[in-house]
Amino acid sequence: MNIPESYNQLDQWTTVMFLYNSALKAINTKIEILNNEFIHLYNYNPIEHIKSRLKTPDSIVKKLKRDGRDVTIPNMIEHLSDIAGIRIICSFTSDIYLIAEMIAKQSDVTVLYIKDYISHPKANGYKSYHMVVTIPIYLSEGPVDTKVEIQIRTIAMDFWASLEHKIYYKFEGNAPAHLEEELKACADMVDMLDAKMFSLNQEIMKIGEEQKAEKEKM
Repeated sequence: MNIPESYNQLDQWTTVMFLYNSALKAINTKIEILNNEFIHLYNYNPIEHIKSRLKTPDSIVKKLKRDGRDVTIPNMIEHLSDIAGIRIICSFTSDIYLIAEMIAKQSDVTVLYIKDYISHPKANGYKSYHMVVTIPIYLSEGPVDTKVEIQIRTIAMDFWASLEHKIYYKFEGNAPAHLEEELKACADMVDMLDAKMFSLNQEIMKIGEEQKAEKEKM
């Protein structure tokens, strides 16, 4: 991220957060358009809802210190990828890869890296698909490429992750062993639920197509 010269006299923190906030708006708009296009073409809504957030100053400082880095704006820009975050919640696991592919195909979105915690879950059972991308924010002096982290997960995965997050911060990362075991068991149940719901949806769609075919014969 190269801050324009005309912004150098302004407070750097305000400028940087303005850029991250603008990137959230830009990505949000893209995702909404892609979702609406999919509804228009296929009469199917792959996205249930979208959440966005900017990391708080306190969280940024804690993460830099935890990583052993000096608390500076250049370090924040270079080493943190989740200051601007978008979470996309969808119904089925298959939708996750579809949405990720649609985002990656956008000509002005550059995918920096991907972490697929669905194919390779974390040891505690965490599942989600993470993309870190850059998107240009067009200012009066030209574009500024700004990082955004996109997390894509199912409703069930999001419910599990929300509970895990609460437990992690409640115990500051040192939850009792039995809670960790219960969480892992819940993650396995979430996996089974996602698979069952996908199978059920496939069955519903198949019946719908058969009924449509029968009506066309009449």
